[in-house]
Amino acid sequence: MSSWITDWRPDDEAFWRERGEKIARRNLAFSIFAEFLGFSVWLLWSIVAANLNKAGFDYSVGQLFWLVSVPALVGATLRFPYTFAVARFGGRNWTVVSALLLLIPVVLLVVMVGDPSTPYGLMLLAAATAGFGGGNFASSMVNISYFYPDERKGFPLGLNAAGGNIGVAVVQAFVPLVITVAIIGGQTGGGPFLVNAGLVWIPLILLAAGCAWFFMNNLKVSTSEFREQLSVARHRHTWIMSVLYIGTFGSFIGYSGALPILLTLNFPDAGLKLAFLGALVGSLARPLGGLLSDRIGGARVTLWNFGVMILAALGIIFCLENKTEPWAFAAFLGMFMVLFVTTGIGNGSTFRMIPVIFRAEALRRHGEDPEQATRIGKREGAAVLGVSSAIGAYGGFLIPQGFNLSRAATGGPQAALYAFIGFYLVCAAMTWWCYVRRREVAGRRPVLGEARA
Repeated sequence: MSSWITDWRPDDEAFWRERGEKIARRNLAFSIFAEFLGFSVWLLWSIVAANLNKAGFDYSVGQLFWLVSVPALVGATLRFPYTFAVARFGGRNWTVVSALLLLIPVVLLVVMVGDPSTPYGLMLLAAATAGFGGGNFASSMVNISYFYPDERKGFPLGLNAAGGNIGVAVVQAFVPLVITVAIIGGQTGGGPFLVNAGLVWIPLILLAAGCAWFFMNNLKVSTSEFREQLSVARHRHTWIMSVLYIGTFGSFIGYSGALPILLTLNFPDAGLKLAFLGALVGSLARPLGGLLSDRIGGARVTLWNFGVMILAALGIIFCLENKTEPWAFAAFLGMFMVLFVTTGIGNGSTFRMIPVIFRAEALRRHGEDPEQATRIGKREGAAVLGVSSAIGAYGGFLIPQGFNLSRAATGGPQAALYAFIGFYLVCAAMTWWCYVRRREVAGRRPVLGEARA
């Protein structure tokens, strides 16, 4: 099996039926596996940080929030070069490299958390390298976008993203169990054995790199010059969609990182055993966002989704204001589950909007040559998937730090939640004004000849 495919025509129904679909599904499966591990490594510190003081460290709440948020900051920044790596090196090749890079943060975690005298600066550096896992998402989504026809992108992109996102839930459910068991020689006492949080991922990372090498493909159509990819920075829709993606994916990754510490601070008796549920339901909801958008339009789904996010955040504030009540914890967790579901649906719907929008824009500019317009729209849409995912991921830094600042200034997280609600209102207004009003991008696909500025 050749690693490079030069003839790739997924929009040709005969080609897709006879050859393309099988290849696309195989690449999607191993892309999901690698991305799953990327997210798992990226969010490792959400659980590790919450257990450090139990393991003999002595860090303040502010320091713990920094250990949770700095991987998101680094991961978001790395998504920019990762976005363009597929066009430069090929999707299969870069999947191998990006998977092997995950060995750096897990090995450093093992080294650093084994000694309570480790300086905080070194601990922060180890946490920062977990950002390698955050970069994987951008290259994975760009790569998979080339494998599927325009009219079928929503569900596979949602599935690819969900497979990665669910790594957050797995790490938050699995790591608390792993750190209670002595799995290597020399571990004594009752734990937590935090070195296990890094050790268990090493064989899986090696397996993912091997699978990518042997079973994935590079597509010639995905290669392009860096300046061609960078041209999307001139389009206003790149930046509008990036803002919306901060509201959806940024919320998902930010709340996922912050929830274990929020539970520890506000409902300490509940423990961390339920922290994984938010990331789990958010991940499972992501393909639903893509599927709904394929049927009724990404812009409409996104607009209604931000409305529900606002109501859920208000519900969380109400629960925090009454957290001494016997029902408060259950209601708090329930409202957070609603919020996580909407972050997942919004992740899928905003990513479904991007190919539609950029195909419509390409048709507007090159309507006299539909074939060229389609080719340009695919290339620009793929680049924007990566760019918006990079900008959106900064929410993973901003939300935990927002809670940190809110707690320092007011004693609780409510002020931060009010700020997030204000941002969701802005996102809803932008969605309606820029996209829901426009027939060619509000629905499932642009119509040839109807696209307009």
